[in-house]
Amino acid sequence: MTLTASPSSSLTGHITVPGDKSISHRALILGGLAVGTTHVTGLLEGEDVLATAEAMRALGATVTRTGDGTWEIAGVGVGGLSEPATALDFGNSGTGARLLMGLVAGHPITATFVGDASLSKRPMGRVITPLTEMGAEFHAREGGRMPLTVTGAPVALPITYPLPVASAQVKSAVLLAGLNAPGQTTVIEPHPTRDHTERMLRAFGAEVSVEPGPQEVTVIRVTGQTELTPSDVIVPADPSSAAFPIVAALTTPGSDVTVSGVMMNPHRVGLYTTLIEMGANIDIQNEREESGEPVADLRVQTSALKGVEVPLDRAPSMIDEYPVLAVAAAHAEGTTIMRGAAELRVKESDRVAATVAGLQANGVEVEEFEDGMAITGAPGQVTGGGTVLTHMDHRIAMSFLTLGFGAEKPVTVDEGEMIATSFPDYVALMRGLGATLSSEANS
Repeated sequence: MTLTASPSSSLTGHITVPGDKSISHRALILGGLAVGTTHVTGLLEGEDVLATAEAMRALGATVTRTGDGTWEIAGVGVGGLSEPATALDFGNSGTGARLLMGLVAGHPITATFVGDASLSKRPMGRVITPLTEMGAEFHAREGGRMPLTVTGAPVALPITYPLPVASAQVKSAVLLAGLNAPGQTTVIEPHPTRDHTERMLRAFGAEVSVEPGPQEVTVIRVTGQTELTPSDVIVPADPSSAAFPIVAALTTPGSDVTVSGVMMNPHRVGLYTTLIEMGANIDIQNEREESGEPVADLRVQTSALKGVEVPLDRAPSMIDEYPVLAVAAAHAEGTTIMRGAAELRVKESDRVAATVAGLQANGVEVEEFEDGMAITGAPGQVTGGGTVLTHMDHRIAMSFLTLGFGAEKPVTVDEGEMIATSFPDYVALMRGLGATLSSEANS
């Protein structure tokens, strides 16, 4: 299904975007390990998270949907996972696959991991290496790719693992494996990454410490073989999903949009910090805390943006938002330089190459680097008119639809169905704000 975003006169309204994907995955996983019943509200019911829910069922947890975004998980306790009867299918979800590899690696069971064509191309070596040190065995395709089979350690070994590169997924996989290891499992981070796993482990009663180490590293320790207790989890709105209507409002004339309950975790707000530096009119309202995460409402109005250079150390806090930041940069006066994003080369697609190609197809001046790009904007004069190859990547699709709302000519993306992996109601929500979006079945 192709989607076409046409120039829109204004976007207005008060909306709530789907629950945060990172929190949703972790609520299902830790709920499945707790002793008792965990209640979750606001769970993202996209395909990626539903794949994790099904995997936890296959591993023995009782996972029940009780209403829109409300779920109950009856856990089996740390060490209580069952060996799944069939392969665990993660579709397009790299997060779900890597986190569950950590979970399985710490238990004496065998599981096979499969995914769609896109996920099967993505390297898993970064998690295989430390989990093998902990005693797990992996049988994978060349390059550590899926399908792969994991046989967990008979008794997981607690390790101290310095992350070669900053990665919240690798850190989380090691910590989850460490839950069933005797003693302390330690991860040393060279640069801070998303800390959702640490926060939620604490909420479920795990012993977790986070301390500064030498040479500005961060040392995270989890004590294994402790009983997790159920928790009531309120999933905040996903800041990565909120980015699309927010950038659309900033770059579509006459817009005024409020997004409710957006997670404002310091490790996730790099995009919003950068947009404000670019001159974005973003009013942060009603700041509060829910389930251990900071939350706020964001009111956004059309703004005159200027180009900036994004600090390298900010990249981990906005890595998923680089494509939509590129769209904002196309509307900004001057040049925006975005580096430190080499990890984008191995996401659902090569997001650096896909973003550069999409910008060029729509008349935007861009220079590509190995780890990012430089974009020279044209305020009020973004041409549009192009068709963008998404490579089945939901964030590329939504980013370039965002470009179309504020461009001179419509922008088409070649495939839109995979948007449901993270934002099932995207089209209806954007139309409700006044956006002009049309669809056409692929021949």
